Amino acid sequence: MTAPFGPRGPLSAAVLGLVTAGPPGAGRLLAPPGPFTDPWGEDHQLALYLCYELHDRGLAGVHPGWEWEPELLLLRRALERSFLAAVRAEAEPVPPVPDALDRLLTESPDDTGPSHFLRDEGELRHVREYLVHRSVYHLKEADPQVWMLPRIHGPAQAVLMAILYDEYGAGRPERAHAGLYARMMTAFGLDPGYAHYLDLVPAPALALVNLMTLFGLHRALRGAAVGQFAALEITSPPGAARLAAALERLGGGPDGTLFYREHVEADAVHEQLVRHGVVERLIADEPGLAPDIAFGLAASELVDGRFADHLLGRWRAGRTSLRSPLPEPAVRTPAA
Repeated sequence: MTAPFGPRGPLSAAVLGLVTAGPPGAGRLLAPPGPFTDPWGEDHQLALYLCYELHDRGLAGVHPGWEWEPELLLLRRALERSFLAAVRAEAEPVPPVPDALDRLLTESPDDTGPSHFLRDEGELRHVREYLVHRSVYHLKEADPQVWMLPRIHGPAQAVLMAILYDEYGAGRPERAHAGLYARMMTAFGLDPGYAHYLDLVPAPALALVNLMTLFGLHRALRGAAVGQFAALEITSPPGAARLAAALERLGGGPDGTLFYREHVEADAVHEQLVRHGVVERLIADEPGLAPDIAFGLAASELVDGRFADHLLGRWRAGRTSLRSPLPEPAVRTPAA
């Protein structure tokens, strides 16, 4: 990850100060960051995101040995525990899996959210901001979920592998979802570089991808990872259809709409596969995972709701939803 960004408080400053001072093992000590006052806040979420990025594409100028450095892992564990406790506290009471799935599958006429807003009244500036928010995940789409594969076995693992195979283009690199998202960003005058806009993306959007990675990296949370992934696949098709309509209305051509049109079709199939082939088969094989799967479903709904509240609150107030306004595109495209 090469995009410029800065710390947002003592926690993210401590992480950056430690890993950018040279390779691990030089006897440096991490200064105590103090109490974690807001696990949903900018500083906490960025610090956790940076720790996780060492397991993904890394940070520019940072020695890869930091990925498993015990001192940094101790801080990451403290960040994770604080965040996980906050998620559990707000997600309670967690409904059982069948009830949670039924709720995800039912859309009320009164439901509103960012995709409804963008389809019905969104302007180009809103669409571009939305694409920036979601870029922190979609430019590495499915990478956090791949951690699940060695953690579950049997029929559920085989079906999960089939779903993830589609996420990476089913053997066709040009159809990989991360690449389709990059093309869509370009069509709307945005830089498709990996994490290029990290400094603009606020905590509610970082929390979405941090939750995925937290669940994926811990075998003890593999049930929650399955629940979170199921929620993502189940809710994707109707939202993707609304977003495709919004992008087309605002001038998106083939490259500007293909990502969401692909998700309307692919995730309609994935929704059935993840419900019956992954969730139901996994519970049949390991009944003890049902409460964790239910928690993953509830946790996904919680962080999605917090993100939606942030976007709609800012947009309806006439303000940017990013940490600072998005620059105008250097090159005007048909959409932008």
